[in-house]
This record gives sequence, C-alpha cells and structure tokens, in this order.
Amino acid sequence: MKKTLLLAALPVLALAGCGSAPPLFTSDGRPTTHLSCNSGGWADCDRQAQVACGSTGYDVLQRDDSAGRDLYVACRR
Repeated sequence: MKKTLLLAALPVLALAGCGSAPPLFTSDGRPTTHLSCNSGGWADCDRQAQVACGSTGYDVLQRDDSAGRDLYVACRR
C-alpha cells in the first residue's frame, strides 16, 4: 500500500518543480525560449540568445543560477 501511494505521488512531486518556470508565451504573445548554459558563463547564454533571436534582439524574462545557468528570453518582433 505504501509503495503504491509513493508511486502515485511521484508524478505530482515531479511537476511541482515546474511551477516557477515562466509561461510559454509572454503577455503580448511572443514565445519564450529556455536556454541552459551550465558549462559556460552568462556570456554563453547571451550568445545563445543572440543566435536564437537574430538581429531583432531579445528581452530577458528570467535568469536562474540556483542549479546551473538557465536563461529565459523572448525574441523581439
């Protein structure tokens, strides 16, 4: 019984960590992009964002360095 309860709780616990992620789209409808730059510094994340968004540029939505480096951006239109 305890094993069944534990197995049933695992998906809920796994999804609980997703609650702090930014939305998939900004309020003005632009899609967001998640960049993971664990091996490099923030400059590496910025280079990845420049490649992803091109000449239009990007807005930083969130920087997270609690467990590596994660950058969430929205490309400008």
